[in-house]
Amino acid sequence: MFPPFPQESARHYCQKLISLIEKGEVELVQCGRLSEERKGQGVMIGALVCWQKSEKTGRRVVLYAVSGNNKQLKITRPSYSPFVEKSIFVPSIVSSDKIDSALEENDLEIHKLTEQINKLTLVNKTSEERKQLINQRTRLTDESLKKVFNLYKFKQYDGKSISLNKIITQHGNHLPPTGTGDCCAPKLLSYAFAHGLEPVSMDEVYYGCDTKNKQNGVSYPPCDERCGFILPSILGLEILYRDNDIVVVNKPSGLLSVPGKGEEKQDCVEARVCRLFPEAPKQCAAHRLDMETSGILICALNAEAHRKLNEQFASGLIHKKYIALLDGVLHGKPEGRTELPFRLDPDNRPHQIYDKINGKLGITEWRKIGVEQVNSPVTEQSRSDRPRKFTRIEFSPLTGRTHQLRLAASCPVELGGLGIPIAGDSLYGTCKKGERLMLHAKEITFRQPVSGELIHIICEPPF
Repeated sequence: MFPPFPQESARHYCQKLISLIEKGEVELVQCGRLSEERKGQGVMIGALVCWQKSEKTGRRVVLYAVSGNNKQLKITRPSYSPFVEKSIFVPSIVSSDKIDSALEENDLEIHKLTEQINKLTLVNKTSEERKQLINQRTRLTDESLKKVFNLYKFKQYDGKSISLNKIITQHGNHLPPTGTGDCCAPKLLSYAFAHGLEPVSMDEVYYGCDTKNKQNGVSYPPCDERCGFILPSILGLEILYRDNDIVVVNKPSGLLSVPGKGEEKQDCVEARVCRLFPEAPKQCAAHRLDMETSGILICALNAEAHRKLNEQFASGLIHKKYIALLDGVLHGKPEGRTELPFRLDPDNRPHQIYDKINGKLGITEWRKIGVEQVNSPVTEQSRSDRPRKFTRIEFSPLTGRTHQLRLAASCPVELGGLGIPIAGDSLYGTCKKGERLMLHAKEITFRQPVSGELIHIICEPPF
């Protein structure tokens, strides 16, 4: 995954810590059993540079962590006071003893099943008995994994707690790999948010013998498999790209882009970006997505970047592509263009209505990708007697009108639209309980507002 914070400062502290370990001033202490297959393996050394504010002054605090849950950092020479005074060694979220206890109930039975499976493998790999034993072992290992994951809780960007089980639920109950929650990044960020610290820089450096995938002393971003699964929930945002001037996020469906009216509508992408990056302008979003729409959203981290991004949008220099599922089958030509004049209906906000005289033109190019048949595009559970058919469409808006794509889809054919609303559209179609608007901002191409470098970002839809 993309590093959520600048890495340079934290990398310096990682290397400094590794130097102290090699000098014997800091020790990597074994605090849990070490399996045979992990002997000799290296670890990730992580550092998170934070700013701790008080009423009168502020100071820099550096948090350190080591990957896994069976090693911890310990100072062996307390006389090294400059390191001690501003540094905190962050422990594992869950101790190895608690994990061993959670695994103990099924551990023996899993080992017995593995021995039986290995014996049958030598005789007949495709036997029915072997398949049944593998299914039994999978059921037990998943059961044990759930018990372990039940122990993990993290502090989020807003100081609230979230359990790993809840994060798993948000991922459609898909279980992440073993060791999720034991990487440096979740430990460091959870500790920082629990203690009111503002992250400034974060990095992880591999320490140990070179492997196929890692080299000693080299910096690596948070891993996709484990950190990519949980960090968006801890940070409040999935960061797709970040530099000194901008941050690009994958906005989830159901989250506002900018604040609305009322206390209950203050949580939004802008608010979360400003909490993670306090120097960002309060109004940092360079454009907007409907609350129900998911996908790519660009935010500026300074006023100059925001101004230049606005100029690009106004000049039509930023190109976007969306993916949508239409609630039905689109017949006829495979691609086309809609040009629809519409405006706000003041008596039925926020609906937009077709108005040939007073409406502003919304121009959209579209391409039919294919027809899909599923029970439900969100839950995959049957909500009717038979599966429904949906048409997958790629939209390329050439203008930026409110609800432009939703209207391009739902507007009647005789008026120039496609005549089929987007699935889950609560305004112009039908949204059943448990469903969402099936519209996702998939691609964007623009110029970095300071350097002018061309940036192209792709974020695949979750449907």
